[in-house]
Amino acid sequence: MKFEDIDAYLHRVTPKRDRIQAAMEAYARKNGFPIIGPLVGRFLYQMALATKAKNILELGSGYGYSAYWFARATGPKGRIVMTDADDGNCRRAFQYFEQGKIEARLDYMVGDALDLAGQLDGPFDIILNDIDKEDYPKVINVAARLLKPGGLFITDNVIWSGRVFNSSSKDASTRGVKAFTKKLYADRRFFTTILPLRDGIAVATRV
Repeated sequence: MKFEDIDAYLHRVTPKRDRIQAAMEAYARKNGFPIIGPLVGRFLYQMALATKAKNILELGSGYGYSAYWFARATGPKGRIVMTDADDGNCRRAFQYFEQGKIEARLDYMVGDALDLAGQLDGPFDIILNDIDKEDYPKVINVAARLLKPGGLFITDNVIWSGRVFNSSSKDASTRGVKAFTKKLYADRRFFTTILPLRDGIAVATRV
């Protein structure tokens, strides 16, 4: 059985999302915009529920698809800090957040995610990493500084559409993902597991 068959099956059995999430997914399909999708969205929701997370940081938020899942899980007392370099993504995100009546729970910072994270103080319960892949290795120290003990550092795209399997690949993004994975597994500040869900999710607990 191929990975694509498993992925297709999981999408078929996954329950439908609410109308706002469905609209966000439709926008992604129409415009070729990369989002985590419903399989990982449900996983983020579940992790936020399981850890009773209330304070979450996203590095690379796009137009808010993952933040929408987090906001639903954390409830009215939750706070999600979002970062993205594109002001247009911020405006689009709040169109969806206002429809879902969750806008008060979200702070959106426009600019370079790593620079913005350097201005923040923790502790955060969860940090989601989805920035440019060549910069992935730089995020590990950021997460170690800002996460609470027992907090979760979750990173998307660590399988990177299978490009990590190619030992001769020299593009910056693939090299960044591979270096990040090796470095994260070796970092004693975290205990890490990689889940082959969608495009690969690294889940690291701050020790």
